[in-house]
Amino acid sequence: MDSFSLGTHTVGRVGFGAMQLPGPGVFGPPRDHDQAIAVLKRAIELGINHIDTAQFYGPRVSNELIREALHPYPEDLALVSKVGARRDDAGNWTPAQQPDELRADIEENLATLGVDRLAAVNLRIHSGDPSSVGPVHRELFDRQLTAMIAARDEGLIEGIGLSSISEEHLRIALDRTDIVTVQNAYNLVDRSAQPVLDLCTERGISFVPFFPLGSAFTADNPVLGHPAVRREAQKLDRTPAQIALAWTLTVAPNVLLIPGTSSVAHLEENTAVRDIELDEETKRELDAAASTGAA
Repeated sequence: MDSFSLGTHTVGRVGFGAMQLPGPGVFGPPRDHDQAIAVLKRAIELGINHIDTAQFYGPRVSNELIREALHPYPEDLALVSKVGARRDDAGNWTPAQQPDELRADIEENLATLGVDRLAAVNLRIHSGDPSSVGPVHRELFDRQLTAMIAARDEGLIEGIGLSSISEEHLRIALDRTDIVTVQNAYNLVDRSAQPVLDLCTERGISFVPFFPLGSAFTADNPVLGHPAVRREAQKLDRTPAQIALAWTLTVAPNVLLIPGTSSVAHLEENTAVRDIELDEETKRELDAAASTGAA
């Protein structure tokens, strides 16, 4: 299965995440502007029709690069953004969780990308402990959902997504409205979002793991450095990143990848995972590594 639904769109299971296009720390202009444009153009050439971005990447930088490289957009391209955070002048990440902030940031995404409507926008949650929704957080979450539903009903977005959520968040949301996609951290060694993924699979909702190769903000990478991943990469003559991404696609049919890069060569490597088939022995070994942390 090489595609899955993202709301009204059918997208390839390997897309592109624009987070790495801005400068260091996802802040400021890219190190190489022409290379960033080339990456985006090459993504379309490779058949990618799902691009994930955010106004706060840069800020504005990734959206402006996408527009410069690809506008007018291909008809089948699903542009997905997210709201719930902003950047200050020093590059710090700050929450922007109030309903009026969500609405304003949806409109800013539309303006910088040069579109009237987005395929989906994810509400990124910053509500303390992600394992539960307390009374105060529940009240805010209800108001946030109201703002997202209004944006969809007014035609600014085609679908509502959620990011960095608990299973409880998703169940509360589904009691009120349709959810078309969920983004949570998930990879070979971090499967804490498994209950959320399982519910998404049950309901036919696309699940987009961020940091599928481990966090880009840590010195040690337990995914790419995992002995099982490195061993299978050598055996199959692939890179550790390709093995980790290929494994992630086997977890459930509704998993959509959005690996990011600022390099055309890395983009091509990432996209090539569409053609990797892990044998049953490799799959079992990596499944065990994910659940136990053992090599």
